[in-house]
Amino acid sequence: MKTTPIDYAIRPLDPAAHLFEVSCRVDRPDPAGQRFALPAWIPGSYLIRDFARHIVAIKAEAGGQPVALAKIDKHTWQAAALPAKQALTVTCTVYAWDLSVRGAHLDRTHGFFNGTSVFLRVLGQEEAPCRVDIRPPHGQGYAGWRVATALEPARGEKGAAQAHGFGRYAAADYDELIDHPVEMGTFTLASFKACGVPHEVAISGRHDCDLKRLCADLKKICEWQIRFFGEPAPMKKYVFLVTAVGDGYGGLEHRASTALLCARDDLPYAGMDGVPERYRTFLGLCSHEYFHTWNVKRIKPAAFVPYDLDRENHTTLLWAFEGFTSYYDDLALLKSGVIAQPDWLELAAKNLDAVLRGPGRLTQSLAESSFDAWSKYYRPDENTPNAVVSYYAKGALVALALDLTLRAGTKGKVSLDDVMRALWRRHGQTGAGIGDGTIRAIAEELSGLKLKRFFADAVHGTADLPLAKLLKPFGIAFVREAANASPALGAKTAGDGGELKLATVYRGGAAERAGLAGGDVLLALDGLRVTPATLDRQLLRKRAGDTVVVHAFRRDELLCCELRLDPPALDTSKLVSNGERNALRAGWLGSEGKGRR
Repeated sequence: MKTTPIDYAIRPLDPAAHLFEVSCRVDRPDPAGQRFALPAWIPGSYLIRDFARHIVAIKAEAGGQPVALAKIDKHTWQAAALPAKQALTVTCTVYAWDLSVRGAHLDRTHGFFNGTSVFLRVLGQEEAPCRVDIRPPHGQGYAGWRVATALEPARGEKGAAQAHGFGRYAAADYDELIDHPVEMGTFTLASFKACGVPHEVAISGRHDCDLKRLCADLKKICEWQIRFFGEPAPMKKYVFLVTAVGDGYGGLEHRASTALLCARDDLPYAGMDGVPERYRTFLGLCSHEYFHTWNVKRIKPAAFVPYDLDRENHTTLLWAFEGFTSYYDDLALLKSGVIAQPDWLELAAKNLDAVLRGPGRLTQSLAESSFDAWSKYYRPDENTPNAVVSYYAKGALVALALDLTLRAGTKGKVSLDDVMRALWRRHGQTGAGIGDGTIRAIAEELSGLKLKRFFADAVHGTADLPLAKLLKPFGIAFVREAANASPALGAKTAGDGGELKLATVYRGGAAERAGLAGGDVLLALDGLRVTPATLDRQLLRKRAGDTVVVHAFRRDELLCCELRLDPPALDTSKLVSNGERNALRAGWLGSEGKGRR
C-alpha cells in the first residue's frame, strides 16, 4: 500500500505574543484513535527538554467537526476513534520564546524553530513522507521576510517553495523533518561552494560581518573536512543559521545545517587583521558543528539507531562523538590554513587547562560522563567541577592521545584520521551504529597495536593522560605553570558587583578544609574587607601556608573561620615546539607558520 504523506503547516500566529500555529493533517489515522507526541528532547543536546510544555492550546477536527483529544502523558495525546478514510487534523499553538539553538523563538524581527519544538509525531507513521507548508506572518511590517533552511522544496507540487521563499517543503520522514531547523525574517544571506556543494550563511540580528571574509574562511574549513572523509559530501546543500546577539555562544548540529548563536563581536569585520581570539572561537564552533555532519549525524552510537524521542538515550560513547569532534574542530582550522601552528598549540593548551583544573576528572571516567550526561553534565551545580569531567574537553584529549599513540607506534603510517575514515565507510555510509568496543577494534586492526590498556585507562579510568610523554617524540614540550603567584584559596570565585562569592569550593582545597562551601559570600580576610577587585592584591601579600581569618555570609548567617592558604596552583598549560625538523610532527600538524596570524 502506498504510504500517505503527513501534511504539516506552520505560521507565525502572533509574533508579538511569540506564538506559532502548527497543524498536522493525517489522511489515514489509526481507526482506534490516533496518537500524537512531541519529542521530549532534541538530538545533539542530551537533556530532557519537555518541549510539550510550550503548547498553550491544542485541538483536533475531522470533516469540519471537532474531535475529542485526550492527553495520555506529558507529551502524548490520543484522538477519538474515527470512521475509516476520514482525515484528522490536529492544530496546536506553541509559545516560542527560547532564544537558543535548541528550541523555537518568534518576535516581530524574526522566527526560528527546530522541528522537535513544533511538529507532532504521528505515532505509528514515523516513516511516512512529510510535507510542511511554511507560511509568513500576516499584517504589516513583515515585508522582505524570507526563509533559510536545508529542507528541500516540495518540487512538482502546488505551492512548492521557491528559493528562500515561503511555501511547501518536503522531508522523507519525520526524522528528516525535525533535522532541518528553519529561520525566517530579514536575515543577511551569503553563499559559497565547497567541493561543488552549495553552502549558505544566514545571519539574523544586527551585525557588521565581513561576509566575504567569513565565507572565504568557512570554504577552506568545509573543503578540508569534505576531503578528509572523502568526496562526495553526504549533503546536497548546507546552511549555517547564525543568530547574532550581544552576548551568546552555542551550536547544534543537523544533517545538512547547523544552528549557531554567537556574540556579534565574534564575527569578522571589514579591515580586520589576522584571526583574533573571538573570531577564532566562532570559526572553531562552525568547524565543530560541521564535523558533526559525519561524526554523530551519520556515524552514530548504536543507542541512537534509531533515536527514542520520548526518553533518555543512554550511551557511554559521547566522548567519541563530542570529544573527537572537539579535537578535529580546531585541527581543521590549522589543516585548512586558517590559523598557524602556534595558534593551534595555544588552543590545545587551553583545552588541557579546561580538563586539568577540574578535580572531577579524578572522580568520573569518560564512559561514566557520557552515560550520565542527561543527569549531570547538563545540570551543573556548585559541585560539578568536583564530580564531573567534560566528555567534550577530556574526549578531545583522548583523541589527541590516541592520535599521538597511533602515529608514534606506526612511525607515522597510521593515525586517528584513518580510524575516522574507516568509521565513516563502515558505519556512517551504512547506517550501522557503533558499539563500545568498535573504535578500539578498528584502531587495533589498522595499526597492529595492542590498545586494551590505553582505552581502559583513558576511557574507563580516571588517571591523567601521559601527554608529556606522548608529545615528546613529536618535538613538543608540555609545561604546567602557575598563572598567579599568589597562594590559593582552593576555590573558584565569582564577582557580582562588590560581592565576592565562592562559586565552587574544590575538593581537598584550603576553603573546604576551613569549612567554607559553594555559595558562601566572602566579606573579609584578616579583618579587611575583600571584594572581587581586591582579592588578588590581598592574597599576593601572603605566602602558602599562612593562616588567614575569614569572615563570610552563608545565607544570612555570619561565619568566621581560619583558612590555611594553599601553594599557587599549577593551572596553566603550554605546548611548545622545539622548532627542529620533526617528521612525526610535520605529518601530524603540517609545516609550521602556515595560516593567518
